[in-house]
Amino acid sequence: MADATSISFGKFLASVQSAVKSAAAKHPKLKVEVPNAITVSYLIRGFPIPDGVLATLTVGEIQTFANEVSGQIAGAIPQVKAVGDAASSAAILSIGGHIIVGIPSSPLALQIEK
Repeated sequence: MADATSISFGKFLASVQSAVKSAAAKHPKLKVEVPNAITVSYLIRGFPIPDGVLATLTVGEIQTFANEVSGQIAGAIPQVKAVGDAASSAAILSIGGHIIVGIPSSPLALQIEK
């Protein structure tokens, strides 16, 4: 197994917040609040899109927004890009009628610390 990559959670959250704010300005249909937390699971690290906003969007619009956010995160946190293209590409996860956008979890070990 490869060595773990260490990423500051504070820096990661700040880069996500900045990316979401910037992407929301470019995509006015996506009226999302800047997240104060990150969902971390075996499939994705991201944040939910509010149900009321989802009703007004297409999958393509959500993907475009996710691409914008993930690109900015990869630019702000070199370690995200360093673990591979999959980790810095956009991901959309739909479970139980909820949509989470973000970046896929890396196949490598990732340690998030504050």
